[in-house]
Amino acid sequence: MALILFDLDGTLIDSEKGIVGSLEHVFAQLGEPLPPREVLRGWIGPPLRASFPQVLGDDPERIERAVGHYRERFDSTGWAEHEVYPGMAALVEALAARGERLAVVTTKVAVQARRIVAALPFGNAFTRLYGPEPGSRASEKAGMIAQALADFGATPAETTMIGDRHFDIDGARTNGVRAIGVTWGFGSRDELVAAGADVVVDTPAELAAHL
Repeated sequence: MALILFDLDGTLIDSEKGIVGSLEHVFAQLGEPLPPREVLRGWIGPPLRASFPQVLGDDPERIERAVGHYRERFDSTGWAEHEVYPGMAALVEALAARGERLAVVTTKVAVQARRIVAALPFGNAFTRLYGPEPGSRASEKAGMIAQALADFGATPAETTMIGDRHFDIDGARTNGVRAIGVTWGFGSRDELVAAGADVVVDTPAELAAHL
């Protein structure tokens, strides 16, 4: 059986509404000008502590305050503001029925991600979820993929990582895992190709053909 690892935001679900809404809340609470929407969209995927300094400066206390405001709004409302990408539910269910081992690997805080995945109609198809714990600064995809390989006793050759940003591809390549990039999320084809994706697909049906 293969081990198939899925990113969450931009791969399984379109979470732009909830994430951008929570980012807007942060800037309103801090009394700071709101960055353009295309900038905010680029923050979907990377850890917040890596994104906020780009516009708020490198002040650790201020960054933690921003993270707190974000979680305040996301935990109450934003977590449920998402839609499953068309075709992904059927794909995940087909892989599970085939007996493949499935897990989620995300930079979203684990407690938030578990709540989202548990609410998905196909959430129980995933055996495990990997994400940083609250307050943790360890959110590298490479480390989480390595942990998944160890937990499942899987070899890199039988493992695939699927995601929409270069972080997913970077993490896969670090571990010698096959990397499939998807273009329906928040990254671009150029970003995925430049990161070294083995395959880049445009639809869930095309993704299924490579699994």
